[in-house]
Order: sequence, then structure tokens, then C-alpha cells
Amino acid sequence: MRLDQIVVDCLDPARLVRFWAGLLGGEPVDRAHGWAHVVPPGWPRLSFQPVPEAKAVKNRLHLDVDVDDIAAATQKAVGLGATTRGAVQTDEQGSFQVMLDPAGNEFCFVKAHVG
Repeated sequence: MRLDQIVVDCLDPARLVRFWAGLLGGEPVDRAHGWAHVVPPGWPRLSFQPVPEAKAVKNRLHLDVDVDDIAAATQKAVGLGATTRGAVQTDEQGSFQVMLDPAGNEFCFVKAHVG
């Protein structure tokens, strides 16, 4: 058994796939029936499925993206259309920055403590 893809429901798959392709790499692919996907290097496919309703509540699942520099990753994501939620948090595991993609889906940039 293996993870095939991660599917995100959204109003505008074409816009969201371009955000994630710009952030993680890979080529955005527009598909039939309004779907879109990207296969970022080292990641499973991220697919975006059109739905008629907007996101209304907090995600029950989110992506943690390991980065070398949280500030630089945040700046890049904001330039692509993301927003920050709160400040960088640090605990015994490391640091993380909660982000919102252009559709309001939460994800985090994380940097683990070394040692």
C-alpha cells in the first residue's frame, strides 16, 4: 500500500495548482472537468478538485513543508499569494510558521531542531 495522491477540494483548481507548483516545483497540469494537479519533486501528486462551496472551517489535515529557512520560505509563499497566520512558533521539536494558501487552506513551514 502507498499514498497515491493528496486531493484538495477548492473553488479554483487552476489558480491553486499554480500556487503549489510555484512553491514546491513541478509543472501545473489542467485536467478535464476542472481538475488540476502537480507532481512536485519528492512529493506525491497534489490534485485539486473543483467543488461549488468555499472553504468554511479549519482543515482537519494539513501539509508540513520542511524548509531550511522559514523566513525565506514565508516570503516566497506570500509573493505567490499565501498569507501568514500568527508568528513563528518554537517548541522542543523546532519552529513552524502557519500559512494559508490562496484558498485559505492551512499548511506549515517547519524547521526541526538539530541535535
